[in-house]
Amino acid sequence: MFLNLDSRGRDDIIAVDSAGGKLVWSELMAEKDELEKVLEKRSVVFTLCNNTAGALAAYLDTVMLDSVPVMLSSKTDKELLGSLYRTYEPAYVWLPAEDSIPFEGTETVYEGLGYRLLKTGFERYEINPELQLLMTTSGSTGSPKLVRYKRGNLDANAKNVAKAFGWTSQERPLCDLAMNYTMGLNVVNTHIYAGATVYLTNENIMSAPYWDFIKNNKLTNLTGVPFGYELMLKLRFTRMDLPYLTTLSQGGGKLNDKTFRTLAEYAAQSGKRFVATFGTTETAARMTFLDPGLALTKTGSIGKAIPEGKLMLTDDDGKEITSANTEGELVYSGPNVTMGYAVCKEELAKGDEFCGTYHTGDIAVRDEDGCYYIVGRKSRFLKMLGYRVSLDQTERLIKDSYNIEVACTGSDDKLIAYITRQDKKDEILDFISEKTGFYKSLFEVRVIDEIPKNETGKIMYKNLLK
Repeated sequence: MFLNLDSRGRDDIIAVDSAGGKLVWSELMAEKDELEKVLEKRSVVFTLCNNTAGALAAYLDTVMLDSVPVMLSSKTDKELLGSLYRTYEPAYVWLPAEDSIPFEGTETVYEGLGYRLLKTGFERYEINPELQLLMTTSGSTGSPKLVRYKRGNLDANAKNVAKAFGWTSQERPLCDLAMNYTMGLNVVNTHIYAGATVYLTNENIMSAPYWDFIKNNKLTNLTGVPFGYELMLKLRFTRMDLPYLTTLSQGGGKLNDKTFRTLAEYAAQSGKRFVATFGTTETAARMTFLDPGLALTKTGSIGKAIPEGKLMLTDDDGKEITSANTEGELVYSGPNVTMGYAVCKEELAKGDEFCGTYHTGDIAVRDEDGCYYIVGRKSRFLKMLGYRVSLDQTERLIKDSYNIEVACTGSDDKLIAYITRQDKKDEILDFISEKTGFYKSLFEVRVIDEIPKNETGKIMYKNLLK
């Protein structure tokens, strides 16, 4: 059964959420039996997630019933959600029962555990028989591009990540990362596979209830993205009394060296583990793991491949680089590599295009001990708050909405939009923040006289940084 769920006992608690919800194995299976009467197999199902027991049940039961969830945030901008809805024409939509129905012409066919299943009226269409899950690639910017997961990707990654970390049924993990985000889903999957209870929260890291949830439930591990750890350090969490918290894991983007060292030193001094990892949506989240014993001496390293995985570096000609400390593109092979992408419903019928090997687009080096370090990116995207944000898609959103010239660049810490209209500066800053759902402080709008372009009309991004 999916994620080893058939090994659970009837009264086993699968998940607890900070809103007071609880998911017991017997409830999950009872819902599955009811859904089997109304949910047609091999259907595309939009799953509007929050971090609650009901959302988790919706995801698990949909997969177990051989349909294909498209994992989306329940807070997705309505305009962007509507665009995805029209592009993929899902047969069903899961959403929180208390939310208003965002689509016309739908029918409620099931309600339970705080979630409602809508039948949309769209006809089912051909999808690849191996397709199991669909995840967005670009955070909240509304790109129709989805990653196509095949059967076995999620189970393989859950098994091998759980093995790398040494997870057991006794773990009590915090999942505050969204389930529609690949790292959040990985936290859920690996611990369910290991037989543990997952503790879900929608609380803000800056709030007292967030920390009360950790303390009251004696949680043993958490996974943070760079921005989250920066906030935690500002809160001086290293001075908090957290005796049960034994593992701090990092994912969702590269930590700066100062934060990396601070976390490694804190873990060493307090008898905890700090574990750096690296992954992508295309590899079912995690593909590397740094042995926590090396955290103090390998600052910034993403470590080595997880069990059953293989890493290598290639040069511009695609040839493998075997020498140490030589830059190349990071390439990963393993059973968690997904099938490829889709940008419309017709492409959900495509076969496996990656064939077990994913070229990440990240530039990395490997040291003499075989540990890898990310040093840059080939493609134009950022990882903000752990979410991948397409610079090109952000440009298109602004162009389409304001009919102005724009160029976007920046770093994981800040996206910078260059425009030529002073009167639109504040409005566009509000627009980007609203569309992505990220803090305004993560964006900057700069007004310049002219967007630099070459003779063929392509934007010269390097000139913007001078």
